[in-house]
Amino acid sequence: MIIETLTWGTLDITEEQIYHFPKGVPGFEEDIDFALITVEDGPFCYLQSLQNKSISFLLSDPFVFYPTYEFELPQADKEELGIIDDVNIRCMVTIKEELEHSTVNLLAPIVLNPNTRSGKQVVLHNSNYQTRHSLWNAPHDHFEKGGE
Repeated sequence: MIIETLTWGTLDITEEQIYHFPKGVPGFEEDIDFALITVEDGPFCYLQSLQNKSISFLLSDPFVFYPTYEFELPQADKEELGIIDDVNIRCMVTIKEELEHSTVNLLAPIVLNPNTRSGKQVVLHNSNYQTRHSLWNAPHDHFEKGGE
């Protein structure tokens, strides 16, 4: 499938890259279908709206930066997404002009079911996580700021 994006121009994506968000993403409820575009050799990917070429979100594997990150996914969300075993967790990243001030949102992870290709941004209630955890000052061992 060929899609148009503001950032990368025309992309050819597969059906396996498309995730359906029945309720959209908070603030972007009209955008319900997204392509998950991976970035090679790194912990980042993009969630590109199929409805609006100018809407995309930078995501990261939170466990790369915060290996002890954990939460209990509410049963209602598991049922809504049809999650039995397989689940992928990604978190939104905000890049700042000064890269060392970039942040990751650990309070509202993106939960993806790779089997049904459905997704949802879940807000974790009763959590100590915040929407702006430092990306580069995270207690990680295997990913350096220089990308090596």
